[in-house]
Amino acid sequence: MSFKATSDKINVDEVRNLSKLTGASLAQKEARDRELEAIIKGEDDRLLLVIGPCSSDNEEAVLEYAKRLAKLQEEVKDRVFMVMRVYTAKPRTNGDGYKGMVHQPNTEEAPSLINGITAVRNLHYRVITETGMTTADEMLYPENLPLIEDLVSYIAVGARSVEDQQHRFVASGISVPTGMKNPTSGNLNIMFNGIYAAQNKQSFLFNSEEVETSGNPLAHAILRGGVNEYGKNIPNYYYDNLLDTIEQYEQMGLENPFIVIDTNHDNSGKQYLEQVRIVRQTLINRDWNDKINKYVRGFMIESYLEDGRQDEPEVFGKSITDPCLGWDSTEQLVHEIYDTLGK
Repeated sequence: MSFKATSDKINVDEVRNLSKLTGASLAQKEARDRELEAIIKGEDDRLLLVIGPCSSDNEEAVLEYAKRLAKLQEEVKDRVFMVMRVYTAKPRTNGDGYKGMVHQPNTEEAPSLINGITAVRNLHYRVITETGMTTADEMLYPENLPLIEDLVSYIAVGARSVEDQQHRFVASGISVPTGMKNPTSGNLNIMFNGIYAAQNKQSFLFNSEEVETSGNPLAHAILRGGVNEYGKNIPNYYYDNLLDTIEQYEQMGLENPFIVIDTNHDNSGKQYLEQVRIVRQTLINRDWNDKINKYVRGFMIESYLEDGRQDEPEVFGKSITDPCLGWDSTEQLVHEIYDTLGK
């Protein structure tokens, strides 16, 4: 085989013990997790925002963002529930580019995955214990799940992973809400097949063991737009798109039907300011149609301290992957959502 081990085998328990929640922090996370579950099940009518940087490239910038978000959450908590994006593994279409903190914990140094795993846990731990916010991450590498599953409150399966059987089956053993994105083609059947697989019991090999899962009834849809064969963005947050998605949910009879609109990526064409318009249009559609109001109950928003993106990490709190809304725009948007929900 052409694989060469470059480190000793990772001791999962040892890594987890380096940053383990206890006491008041654990109790607060568990309480927020119960609130989030109630929202997904429709027992709590607050709107869900999965919000934060495209990628968590700088620990101190992410923590500064988390502190601001925690304050904002307190201001809107009766109508809006926020889980912070702390995304630490980034899919790269051709394998090039920044792959996230798990690969490169320090953007000014060479990749180091062993140090990256420790840095990822430490970052989630610090956000939770220092701000009281709970966190979301993308499951890019299913085998890494045991290294963070006790800290993360929301997991996303990305557009390039949702058709993969391992991702689907591992999602069926996750105990927190798991958003399944439509693939880059925009094919909803692929996404819904992924949700079905995730919601049902599965048996498979995982980390060198035969395992059985109980199914994850909190698996749900994330609409993120697509790209056609000509490379043109095809958004899927419009009124008719939502009704088509709802119809497919109803035909399949899946548990806890819940739709999150990803306001960036192929819905916005990565024009980050479009996220504001997409939120506004979706809130209008919710007011216009009872079914949309019932099913579409969340947004995924890419937001950081500074507007836009940069190629090199020179500006503190500015994305080095997809462009993000800056803090001022984020704060205004969240308050606008809050005010709209109160009308």
